[in-house]
Amino acid sequence: MVTGYDHIWFLFGVIFFLYRMKHIGIYVSLFALGQSTTMLLGVYFNVGINSYIDAIIGLSVVYKALDNMGAFQRWLGFQPNTKVATPVFGFFHGFGLSTKIIEYNISPDGLVLNLLAFNVDVEIGQLTGLGAILIVMGYWRRTRSFWRHAYTANVIMMTAGFLLIGYQLTGLFVAA
Repeated sequence: MVTGYDHIWFLFGVIFFLYRMKHIGIYVSLFALGQSTTMLLGVYFNVGINSYIDAIIGLSVVYKALDNMGAFQRWLGFQPNTKVATPVFGFFHGFGLSTKIIEYNISPDGLVLNLLAFNVDVEIGQLTGLGAILIVMGYWRRTRSFWRHAYTANVIMMTAGFLLIGYQLTGLFVAA
């Protein structure tokens, strides 16, 4: 939660093959809408799940890498709707945040304002990380090596997703 690297990995996958700022804005907004909704409502209504729900966040990174590599098209014969998948995974990312926030037993005094401020901070952090990624990706996409290494980059992203899943599931079983 402190670094948000898991959220950044997912957003990296989401924007990997998006070239127009309009499309990037749409997908990042869909993710932010899903994440913000469940984070705010989850904390406000004290709906927490097991804090190891973050394993699903790792799964979202794996999903996006597979999507970028065309695996679903080959395996299933169709492309899942990415405009549906992005906010759905955003919901899970938001539940991960809300569950961790609930664990802090925050005072209900000024809760809504504090949650909104926290959410804005999270979104600014994600946009900052995303901005840095877009700058690097912009330069990388102009090189001949981009298409040669795009598959490998997504394999690395998928591996990171599996590591996130393993990390969370290990914590779940060790804590039990």
